Amino acid sequence: MSHLVIVESPSKASTIKGYLGKGYKVVASKGHVRDLPKSTFGIDIEDDFAPKYINIRGKGPLINELKKEAKNADVVYLAADPDREGEAISWHLANVLGLDSKKAKRVTFNEVTKPAVKAAIKNPTEINMDLVDAQQARRILDRIVGYKLSPVLWKKIKSGLSAGRVQSVATRIVVERENEIRAFTPEEFWKIEALLSNEKGQIKASFFGTNEGKLELADGASTDKVVSAIEKGTFKVKNIKKAVRVNNPAPPFITSTMLQEANKRFGFRTEKTAKIAQELYEGVSLGEHGTRGLITYMRTDSLRISDIAADAAQLYIEQKYGKEYYPKTRRVYKSRASAQDAHEAIRPSDMLFEPAVVKPHLSQDQFKLYKLIWDRFVASQMESALLDTVTIDIENSGYIFRSSGYTVKHPGFMAVYEETKDDDEKERDDDEKEAKLPEVAQGEVLSLEKLSPSQHFTKPPSRYTEATLIKALEEKGIGRPSTLPPTITTIIQRGYVEREGKSLVPSQLGEVTTKLMTDYFADIIDYSFTAEMEEMLDEVENGEKSMLEILKLFYADFASLLDNAEKNIDKGNYKLSAEETDIICEKCGSNMVIKNGRFGKFAACPNYPTCRNTKPIDKDGKVIEKTAERPTDNLTPAPDDVKCDICGGGMVIRRGRYGNFYACAKYPDCKSTKPITKDLNVPCPSCGSKILIKHGRKKSVFYSCEKYPTCKFSTWDIPQEEKCPECGGLLLKKKGKDLVYCINEKCSYSGKLDKQ
Repeated sequence: MSHLVIVESPSKASTIKGYLGKGYKVVASKGHVRDLPKSTFGIDIEDDFAPKYINIRGKGPLINELKKEAKNADVVYLAADPDREGEAISWHLANVLGLDSKKAKRVTFNEVTKPAVKAAIKNPTEINMDLVDAQQARRILDRIVGYKLSPVLWKKIKSGLSAGRVQSVATRIVVERENEIRAFTPEEFWKIEALLSNEKGQIKASFFGTNEGKLELADGASTDKVVSAIEKGTFKVKNIKKAVRVNNPAPPFITSTMLQEANKRFGFRTEKTAKIAQELYEGVSLGEHGTRGLITYMRTDSLRISDIAADAAQLYIEQKYGKEYYPKTRRVYKSRASAQDAHEAIRPSDMLFEPAVVKPHLSQDQFKLYKLIWDRFVASQMESALLDTVTIDIENSGYIFRSSGYTVKHPGFMAVYEETKDDDEKERDDDEKEAKLPEVAQGEVLSLEKLSPSQHFTKPPSRYTEATLIKALEEKGIGRPSTLPPTITTIIQRGYVEREGKSLVPSQLGEVTTKLMTDYFADIIDYSFTAEMEEMLDEVENGEKSMLEILKLFYADFASLLDNAEKNIDKGNYKLSAEETDIICEKCGSNMVIKNGRFGKFAACPNYPTCRNTKPIDKDGKVIEKTAERPTDNLTPAPDDVKCDICGGGMVIRRGRYGNFYACAKYPDCKSTKPITKDLNVPCPSCGSKILIKHGRKKSVFYSCEKYPTCKFSTWDIPQEEKCPECGGLLLKKKGKDLVYCINEKCSYSGKLDKQ
């Protein structure tokens, strides 16, 4: 009996191949095979919002190959990711491949490990249409907003713009924060620091208030009053409070907290973190251990941990750190009420693979994220940290100064991991951390070494970073684990929001678009409304509401807003103002303005189309001067045996968009070029011809058959002269690693490179 397993990605297929025995073939659909058309609306609103799906352009050959494989198989297992998107991919595959429910089986696994994959294959299910409908509903809602709103934006702001339901809300959050910063008025306040001492050491104390409570010093006059009084008095210890503070560990990661922590700790952008997590989930080659999925499914908002994982963590902690580092009662974390409990929290899939063990097989960024996930999970299962704290209140002339500090009594989870703090929390904690205050006695008089009053001003709220924007979206109930990374990526790519260092700043385009949306589509970008839509999509997933029900509810209000906008929007001014520069157009003498193009910003003449002059500029707005063409005699000559195919002359090495290449030395009279190649002395596995080294973009190197494109063989990995010891096939070496694997799909051989 033959079985076909279809997953989403080739890397995941490669991992699973090693887990299943003979009779199983694993192939990849490479994501969706069907979608709504790009050129037309694709939704029949009159026919109950029926979507008109088409096969994705360029996927025809792949679909035909999948049909052929499915026809030859007795059972087809649809093993896309275990979420709405994966369920929809499975449903589309079943439709495109013409599979009925008897032949098509749905399998899901929370981790790409051998036990999980085998258990899923043994217990297949039907496609969950509630999950499919939830995905379809989101896709249709986003298509309606995008296609119906975009023409309004083109008409009033700028052609080529596109609107997005969740993206517009995310942009609004960034715009409103920028408006808060602009409207902020600094307020004066003062601090007084006193450096005190006794025979045993020094104490740094800060002004707190009076015996009645905390007192804010609003200006210099009130500060001078306090300073004058205490300079005449004495500092006497009024109260000493010692306690043991219990610090509990943070829960294991969910998608949003993983994205936030990776951004704060490593500066990773959300799309980068999501990509690396996907790689760790789908599988990484670990040499003699084969290809393994290192973490559980990374798109989750559940804090649940399986009993098996908790048992493994307990064993690891007690063996590694000691029984005193494991709590008397196992930790169980409660997820938010809106969380979907289908998946566990993000955790290592196998406690045998410590970060140090797998480090040689991971890229630097993969290792950073894996270790972060490992440490967070282990710490989440550990004993609380105990801190010895001391707070000393010191009185002078009725005013109270306070000094606080702590030392670590028992590190508990802090031996493994501490959550990255925001700047204000970090500053406050650093003042107290490990502060070893000298012993003092109640009623003891302390000597004044130095008194330091200082003026300060309140600061405006900080701009959002990717981490804090994700936190804000989560707090408002907007977005789900699968939508957070693309939402932030989209608003930046579309030019609504720009990066300044780590900060997110709204562009003029983002602000004008938000104003238009607020004026005419306030409900669509209302935080509560958007959160309610997310909840309704969850209800569709849970079978509590129908897809048609929420689409009708949404469209009734949306159509009314759209009609009002089309009738009245001409009354408003939503034009983008050009940013003028001091760059003078040499053709007409005007000051050039900043424009945005597909490759970034550039300077353009404001008199377009009469004057079409443009200039490239750098990130600081300065003109990038064009360099003259280098003379041929300054270029590296090609080897003597490399001759021009047109004129027979010598050739030189030039640098182009796709890397180095050979060009005729008589350029521009002769424009002949040829790629730089090198014979590897390894036969092509497809046709037996030679494999050549070639140069790609950004100095990259790849390998292809000398008869390409007649023979389509090419690879980024390095072909080896040695043959596969199991089947005699071509061995490929991973770049930067001593790992080789067989190119033959039916052979699962992989291992370390034999350096002898």
